[in-house]
Amino acid sequence: MKEAEIARIAKALADPRRFAILEAVAATEGELACRRLVAAFPVSAATISHHLKELATAGLVDVRREAQQVFLRYRKDTMAAYLTAVRTRLGPGSRRRGRRR
Repeated sequence: MKEAEIARIAKALADPRRFAILEAVAATEGELACRRLVAAFPVSAATISHHLKELATAGLVDVRREAQQVFLRYRKDTMAAYLTAVRTRLGPGSRRRGRRR
């Protein structure tokens, strides 16, 4: 996984509300209707939409539109690749420690 992808995912996960939204999507087997997120979180639909755009840009969710409805699916593969990259880069024996830019 490239550095830019790791940074994009880390940024997406850093926001507590966005992380909670991702948890809700991940806890759903299959797809989750966006309207259920809007009902579950005490923020506007526009705010939910913004967070979902960031999660989709990071590759953490897939978005499918059907007429006026939006459905979300958690991307386990992206999260697995991200976690592997983080373990590789920061785990014991990592060669990147102390690397200066």
